[in-house]
Amino acid sequence: MRRRALALPAALLAGVAHTFSFAPFEFWWLQIAALAVLAALAGRASPGRAARLGWLFAAGWLASGLWWLYISLHDFGALPAWMAALAVLVLAAALALYYAAALALWARLRRGEPLVDGLIFAACWLLAELARATLFTGFPWIASGYAHTFGPLAAWAPWVGVYGLSALGAWLAHAAALWLRPLRRSARVALGLAATGVVAGPLVLPSGFTQSTGELSVSLLQPNIAQNLKFDPARMEANLLALTRQVAASRGALVVTPESVIPFTRAELDEAFWVDLVQPFTRPGRGLLIGLFVGNSDDGYVNSVVGVTVAPAPEYRYGKRHLLPFGEFVPPGLHWFVNSLNIPIGDQARGTNGAAFAVGGQRLRPLICYEDLFGEDIVASVVGAEPATIFVNVSNLAWFGRWLVQDQHLQFSQMRALEFERPVIRSTNTGATAVVDHHGRVTARLPALAEGTLDAVVEGRSGETPYARWLSAFGLWPLALLALALLAVLGRGGAPRREPWRPVN
Repeated sequence: MRRRALALPAALLAGVAHTFSFAPFEFWWLQIAALAVLAALAGRASPGRAARLGWLFAAGWLASGLWWLYISLHDFGALPAWMAALAVLVLAAALALYYAAALALWARLRRGEPLVDGLIFAACWLLAELARATLFTGFPWIASGYAHTFGPLAAWAPWVGVYGLSALGAWLAHAAALWLRPLRRSARVALGLAATGVVAGPLVLPSGFTQSTGELSVSLLQPNIAQNLKFDPARMEANLLALTRQVAASRGALVVTPESVIPFTRAELDEAFWVDLVQPFTRPGRGLLIGLFVGNSDDGYVNSVVGVTVAPAPEYRYGKRHLLPFGEFVPPGLHWFVNSLNIPIGDQARGTNGAAFAVGGQRLRPLICYEDLFGEDIVASVVGAEPATIFVNVSNLAWFGRWLVQDQHLQFSQMRALEFERPVIRSTNTGATAVVDHHGRVTARLPALAEGTLDAVVEGRSGETPYARWLSAFGLWPLALLALALLAVLGRGGAPRREPWRPVN
């Protein structure tokens, strides 16, 4: 009875440990170890108890991994401390329901056979990850596959993407949980061989699916303007003058500013200021991507990137298309909550343009803030006759402080680089301003919370990874259908049930 009572807090602590597998800690193996603890705790549990264990694990993981939301809600949104903390806990508790359902389903369908049960566990976990990534606009922050941006499973990324990595990690976690139990020799050998195949599989698969499209010199700006000063009218003129000086001093063929570096609309800008700002980019070979808003109160405000290059090319505009609930659009019936927050331009319109911006022989695909979590939304830009050769992420993470959030977001950019074999360049307000090559390696980075310009040379890439090909054709449906097929065939309602495995005495 005592061991049974300890299982619940153990699941919660394992979930917290799971957070340490992500950046900045990068203990990729801890993702498998922490999930193995959950699989072991729920290994013989009823569906109801497995659901409670899965919920506690996920609640611990998501609350500890998303705690930085408290900063935006309390420090900048003016919510009382208790209410901001409660909001983060409620969000984590709600998202954890996906994993509670996954563990309950696994407990209901498992058959007592090591390899089969591992596939069922991976399929259930994958469905939970996909549900969190897609339902209600999706919020897949620190999905478990991101832990494997580093380590041996990273080589699978151009084949199966981040959610495929989530499934592989879940299967290995289940295998690790079983390995610690007394097993028959044949079962132990089978598990060992299968695990070796998962880890070593990419070694026998083709690699290097993209080709160089040449190099581009870039200057990535990090103004380091505190969030409480960003919209301060008394500081606006000084901030804009500092921006003008920083842009004028940049020497890259491409200069990139952070998201909403000008915190109002293009139409509200003084035309003389705009002419001075963009003048260096009206001659051949140079381009500027600058973050601001476009639109008006009637049509809606769009969080945008405006591109300027040599005339007579028209002014390029890209508007953010995947908006953040509560921060950028208000779900129906919840305006009362958003109205209690001090968030400027909190209900925005969606952008429409997904075309690339051409500079120096490269095609640049802008991504505004957390849009780079959704590879399925941006894959169309890397396939076809004129694919994007470089991803450009512009962000303002000053809302959320320094710890965890900057490194986690950089890790998501690294995963996109691995999946599509494209470099990612990042310009942020306070960090992490960085360059990621097409192997997912950070080759240059500015210190956080410091004003500066990151000058680097980036190699563009063209070509299609296997993941890009099937994702562009079918979206995430192949993964979902594969998981459902495994459950249908291997679950208790599927193939005839064999004699269950039993541990040796």
